[in-house]
Amino acid sequence: MQATPSDSPDGHLTGYGSPSYRHYVLILLMLVYTLNFIDRTLIAVVAQPIIESFQLTDAQWGLLYGPPFAIFYAVMGLPIALWADRSNRVHIISLCIVLWSIMTALCGVAIGFVSLLMFRIGVAIGEAGCTPPANSLIGDYFIARKRATALGVYSMGVTLGSVLANVFGGPIAQMQGADVGNWLSATGLGWLFGGLDWVNIEGWRVAFVAVGLPGVLVALLVWFTIKEPPRGYSDPPTESSDSAPSWNETFAELRGKKSFWWMAIGASLVAFVGYGLISFQAPFLQRAHGLSVRDAALQFGAPLSLLAAMGTFLGGYITERMAERFPTAMAWVPAIGIALAVPAYAAAFFSEDLTTVFILWGIGAVCHYSYLGAQYNIGIGVVSNRSRATAIAVLLILVSLIGNGIGPYFVGAMSDLFMQQQLLILEPGTLLSPEACKARDALHSVPDQALCSVANSTGLKYAMAATTSIFLLASLCFLVCARTLKEDFVAPLGRGTA
Repeated sequence: MQATPSDSPDGHLTGYGSPSYRHYVLILLMLVYTLNFIDRTLIAVVAQPIIESFQLTDAQWGLLYGPPFAIFYAVMGLPIALWADRSNRVHIISLCIVLWSIMTALCGVAIGFVSLLMFRIGVAIGEAGCTPPANSLIGDYFIARKRATALGVYSMGVTLGSVLANVFGGPIAQMQGADVGNWLSATGLGWLFGGLDWVNIEGWRVAFVAVGLPGVLVALLVWFTIKEPPRGYSDPPTESSDSAPSWNETFAELRGKKSFWWMAIGASLVAFVGYGLISFQAPFLQRAHGLSVRDAALQFGAPLSLLAAMGTFLGGYITERMAERFPTAMAWVPAIGIALAVPAYAAAFFSEDLTTVFILWGIGAVCHYSYLGAQYNIGIGVVSNRSRATAIAVLLILVSLIGNGIGPYFVGAMSDLFMQQQLLILEPGTLLSPEACKARDALHSVPDQALCSVANSTGLKYAMAATTSIFLLASLCFLVCARTLKEDFVAPLGRGTA
């Protein structure tokens, strides 16, 4: 039997469990979110090898990376969230971890575009069950004034996941299949895979299996060590959570919350840019600056993701410190951050010196990800404790469909368009196209190969810069959100609550 807030009248003053246990749960949930994004973004780290293996144009790659994943993530997110508002959230998270981890590993055995697409859909379905119940748990473990920092820590999983995907995925993908087979034989594990022809196995396939399977162990850790808290435990006792809400009740709560919808639109636009950039980050570095898969991951992917994690934490920390004087800081702090990211990113894309590229890109990443904790803090703050998981699912549906669903394909389509323009500028009247340039063995002359290489790099550069400008619209949405945030928040904003 699950307790209600009235069973623990002091819960809203202290939070659920001891301070050390609360922090253990928060770190473990952050690890889950980190794992979520390792498995989600690994495909971006090994993008160029997959593009070459399956002979894809940038638009085709954007289609593979974005829409199918986003659609199934969004479609499954709401029913899982409604389930989480009625059932054991810890068990739901654990089961979903197992599903997405196995599907990630299966991506390594894909035999073509369609099979890889199906396994990516499996990853999406599993990952849809992570964030809504996790946010709901955090809302019950931590009192209101501690949630900005707690959600900022949890949200660091987005960027930490990208770090680890690069640290492990890049070097593994750079390896030759024969090297992996020899290493397994040297460690005495070769008998497990004795029937495989390692010479013909590409490194990116090994990366998916090696990164995906350990998630099953994390699922067991969650199942056996995290306690399911009473719903509303850390909220004021006046807030009832005796029954789970219907979808209509939750939507009725959200319908009049203007700040929620402006935040959701702003967060979706930020995700549109963010997913678009991350899906082509590694290919850009390999095309424009000649880096290998391994070097792009270790010299840029991992450290930039760490800087993004720093931006996520700083966004939550600055918001919490400023909220006592400025109650709507959780909306306008990210508005400023994402606006400042535009010039930093654009300058990075057009710089030639790798050190300068890294510094500018790093500044952009810190500013960019300052918004991440705010979207969750606002999302759970404008509804009652009974509806938090469902409210976050609504947010993630929009973020997924607009951000991950359209962003990567938009960048890819723009890249092909700009590439075609560059081909015509560099050689007027040429019959070359992005499709012809990507087709294996289609180019016989060295000049044609060089022309395709330059146009391919330049087209992607312009596409990424143009996409980044959309941050300005997102910034405006967060500023509009701030106008009604104080009246929409369930708990009073200001001293002791932010």
